Amino acid sequence: MKELLRPPRLAPGARVAVVAPSGPVPEERLQAGLDILRGWDLDPVVAPHVLHRHGVLGYLAGADADRAADLQQAWCDPAVDAVLCARGGYGAQRMVDLLDWDAMRAAGPKVLVGFSDVTVLHQAFATRLGLVTLYGPAAAGVDFIKSARAQEHLKATLFTPETVRTIATGGTALVPGRARGVTLGGCLALLAGDLGTPLAHTGARGGLLLIEDVGEQLYRVDRMLTQLRRSGWLDGVRGIGLGSWARCGPYELLRPVLADRLGALGVPVAEELGFGHGDDALTVPFGVRAELDADKGTLTLDEPALR
Repeated sequence: MKELLRPPRLAPGARVAVVAPSGPVPEERLQAGLDILRGWDLDPVVAPHVLHRHGVLGYLAGADADRAADLQQAWCDPAVDAVLCARGGYGAQRMVDLLDWDAMRAAGPKVLVGFSDVTVLHQAFATRLGLVTLYGPAAAGVDFIKSARAQEHLKATLFTPETVRTIATGGTALVPGRARGVTLGGCLALLAGDLGTPLAHTGARGGLLLIEDVGEQLYRVDRMLTQLRRSGWLDGVRGIGLGSWARCGPYELLRPVLADRLGALGVPVAEELGFGHGDDALTVPFGVRAELDADKGTLTLDEPALR
């Protein structure tokens, strides 16, 4: 696992494009998110199809081609400094192969922010563009709109990333120890679902894997972790950081599943690092070298996420 190119940080007045590569976006939540971004002295622009809904498949924010076109147009617009995903849901897998990676590479580095279903794009941006991306809250997400901590941590990561080089939540160690590597990961279900596709990481070797999920039953978490193990995808991973597991059952029942499936890897595993679907979610970068200290519950970046 190698370090990736860090995009430039944002400055006051920066233009940010809001896109919806996955699920449909409620207009009132979009407007609330835009107000927050304007309060940061950003200039948010909304992609043409963000408020669309697929006529038959109502869980999609419009047609695959339209969602892909919005993302590509935003990324290739020289006036846009960052692309923020409005929400997760489902749909990124359906549109990611429609993107013109040569054109997007030629557009140069900029910031991508999103989480959950956007895991698919995080992997593709790493493998095709070689860019650091931010696994952070959705611009129209209810957890972002209602959480001052989620807002402030994302804002600091975007504008003053040197102030959030250590992500510390005081979590516990599922497996004690420290490890160094390059960060990667995302939502467990999407990592498992993306396994073996052309734009996904071929494995976590040399990396610090940061994973979380939402609304999964215990046996499904077991199955997805087992799939990653059996495929060899986890071979050579240096350490694992666990984020939130909202609505995945009582954590006292989930914890033995995580210990059973991850403990045998022989690497440090830190719990409760505060990123993902939970309340007050923190932003974590993918593609940067860092140290994971499971005993202290910290992830410390060698360099700021953005330059």
